[in-house]
Amino acid sequence: MTIQSKFSGLGTDAAPGQEVRQLAGGIDTMLRGDAISGRPMDFSHGDVDAFTPTPGSFEVFSAGVEAGGKQAYTEYSGDLGIREELAGRLAGFTGAPVDARDGMIITPGTQGALFLAVASTVSRGDKVAIVQPDYFANRKLVEFCEGEMLPVRMDYATTEGRSGLDLSQLEDAFKSGAKIFLFSNPNNPAGVVYSREEIETIAALASRYNATVIVDQLYARLLYPGVDYTHLRAQKLDAENIVTIMGPSKTESLSGYRLGVAFGSKEIIARMEKLQAIVSLRAGGYSQAVLRTWFNEPAGWMEQRIRQHQAIRDDLLKVFRATPRIQVRTTEAGSYIFPALPRLSVTGGDFVRILRLQAGVIVTPGKEFSPFSENSVRLNFSQDHAAAVAACERLVALVDRYRA
Repeated sequence: MTIQSKFSGLGTDAAPGQEVRQLAGGIDTMLRGDAISGRPMDFSHGDVDAFTPTPGSFEVFSAGVEAGGKQAYTEYSGDLGIREELAGRLAGFTGAPVDARDGMIITPGTQGALFLAVASTVSRGDKVAIVQPDYFANRKLVEFCEGEMLPVRMDYATTEGRSGLDLSQLEDAFKSGAKIFLFSNPNNPAGVVYSREEIETIAALASRYNATVIVDQLYARLLYPGVDYTHLRAQKLDAENIVTIMGPSKTESLSGYRLGVAFGSKEIIARMEKLQAIVSLRAGGYSQAVLRTWFNEPAGWMEQRIRQHQAIRDDLLKVFRATPRIQVRTTEAGSYIFPALPRLSVTGGDFVRILRLQAGVIVTPGKEFSPFSENSVRLNFSQDHAAAVAACERLVALVDRYRA
């Protein structure tokens, strides 16, 4: 693999916040009708103005700044005192002990944790089981590290009570030599949660084939009523074979502080620390202080945030389901919705560009998450409620306009 090919696979044009790269050239002849007016809406990432950061986060950050060098220059894996505070909270949440000293690292965002974890486990030719659809960076990072992807389909659209992961295909991947399984739970982009039976089977298969599992649990706190969550690390799986990634950037709206946490295998965490030392040294020293507010929000705050997101989710589902041609599964956790659009007269990528130009609505194309999701789009509905509903109404109107 040449250096040019390694980087050609890291396209960012459709990544969240990169809509300026979605050029309009070449689609003029495709446009039908006039633009639809309305408040612009960027569904590619959450709105931290509509959903503000957790109370006290800025004050804690300011206190870190006041602490000066002691807070600015922590060890590469992060301030030990903060890690010790987090260890108890994360252990209580996930149902298994967390080693603050040797089994945890604070990173520049969960994206940083994901890069470090993949780069610490995947080298040229290594086989990695990847879910389709799943977070777009998973595929890109495995390819960048020159690993070989073994895709595992997830039939989320027609399944109820479980994610729909093809467990037989996952075992086939392990049989074919996959030594790493990388996935998000709740799933990004579909917003579905793996059932207890699925998680238990994943743990059993990973143990049987001595595979390492990297699980991204970024939205594990934002669960809607009636949804049960099973933590993989609490199952019968060797602690040295799992790394869990979490962070406060999404549900808690702390994305601007760039904070992530990875915990689990001491050997892999040690590698991640060595790599972080040459990539970024450490997570922002002052920002690390904000983690003192994580899992320590005011009473009732999280419940209120879930209720607010559920209200938006439910209204968006009504908009999409009013058009039978659009298929959408109810989001079970997190703030993503992943509708499958009907067959259009333009490609999915072109429709995303048309949607931005004619309706002022930015979404992420489904093909970023799976080659089988060309006609799907991902929306992060952590937005102003009324504006989000109005934007989805414009989206549906353009779907009708551009149907094949």
